[in-house]
Amino acid sequence: MKIAIDAMGGDFAPLEIVKGIELARDRYNNIEFQLYGTENEVRPLVKSWERITLIPTTEVIQMGDEPVKAMRNKKDSSMVRAAMAVKSGEADALFSAGNTGALLSSAIFLVGRIKGVDRPALATALPSFDGVNNQFVFMDLGANAESKPSHLYQYGILGSFYATHVLGITNPRVRLLNNGAEEDKGDEVHKTAHMLMKDSPSFNFLGNIEARELLEGTADVVVADGFSGNAALKATEGTALMMLKQLKQAILSTGVKGKIGGALLKPAFKEVQKKLDYNEAGGAVILGVKAPVVKTHGSAKANAVANTMGQIKTMIDNQLVPDIQTYITNHGNELQFGKESLNAQVND
Repeated sequence: MKIAIDAMGGDFAPLEIVKGIELARDRYNNIEFQLYGTENEVRPLVKSWERITLIPTTEVIQMGDEPVKAMRNKKDSSMVRAAMAVKSGEADALFSAGNTGALLSSAIFLVGRIKGVDRPALATALPSFDGVNNQFVFMDLGANAESKPSHLYQYGILGSFYATHVLGITNPRVRLLNNGAEEDKGDEVHKTAHMLMKDSPSFNFLGNIEARELLEGTADVVVADGFSGNAALKATEGTALMMLKQLKQAILSTGVKGKIGGALLKPAFKEVQKKLDYNEAGGAVILGVKAPVVKTHGSAKANAVANTMGQIKTMIDNQLVPDIQTYITNHGNELQFGKESLNAQVND
């Protein structure tokens, strides 16, 4: 398999990107890596060219660039060239740690949307602490600030495919992020989405979930509109990191006894920190496009890049995208279920 890499995207590019790719090359012997980037910056960083190819580019999409404009105007940028390689079939997947909006635009307009999917969405796996499975799929994380009920319905399908194919979860439990557990909670979009998902023949829907329950293990897929999903993700990440920081400070400020106790608890704290560390989890996936497109944190280091290559490998090995395409082709009526039910309700 071949993965097209935006070597210039991210806060620590190209150094950490190249280091991560070389780590992944040593882990996975059946992947070829295509590095798209500025030649005089990337070439000196590569220690071994085994299964690594450099495709020189002359432009870089910066984090502050307007996404669609940058995609259209910077045609020789590392991100756009990598996306075009996937579109043409020269590569099987696309990776970047760069501008999220530009990557979304490249995924949708260059790689291409799967016919039948109205709105591709950004999904990631988050840790689950009390459930049967140790991870769950959370989407949409900001690809679409506003969503229709039918979009949320389709996210339930896409998220279920990711949970089964990549996380290995059988019959994943799907829940809808809302401001209350009761089905009449929320605005009209979420109340209507609940009604559609409740009757879905396409996935196992268990009702609403509140943000405070996200890490409790009561869902394998959590569906949200992009605005709420992005806000909930950042609040969860920020709270977790702050709590770990506060615990460390509290232990260090309690004198010798506290430090001894902290030393004894250090392995447990390390385990929790590892579960919360995005460098371990891999990247966020743009679901609903014609090939795996994965975005990791802009601040990702080499280990996160290498882990994301493993995530992409799993997606390709397990035929995630072809199986989604086949399902949509064979179940067009079910995919239209949400729209038709919504239209019927409006007409009534």
